[in-house]
Amino acid sequence: MKHTAARTRRAVLQATTPPHTGSRTASRGRGRGRQGAQARVNRAVLRLTTRVQEGLEEAARRPDRGDISTTTVIIWVAAVTGAVLIAGTIAVVIAKYNGQLNGL
Repeated sequence: MKHTAARTRRAVLQATTPPHTGSRTASRGRGRGRQGAQARVNRAVLRLTTRVQEGLEEAARRPDRGDISTTTVIIWVAAVTGAVLIAGTIAVVIAKYNGQLNGL
């Protein structure tokens, strides 16, 4: 991610984060009806926005985060190929000797 793209996302998130209203909302507690539901939605959006913003900041600090190395890909491909070959061999052997295994 380019530095300018990360900066732009951060600015958008900061602009959309609702301002804190201070002690007025803290003293009310849980509201009833529509106001209570709206307060819960606002808190959920604020938590989600904060989490996304923290993730973007982490990505800006560590730009190589989440990259898979070539060695890891080679190991996974070899493991999957080996598992498919083993399963195929077992299937062929069972198909070949199926008639002889019926009597066991």
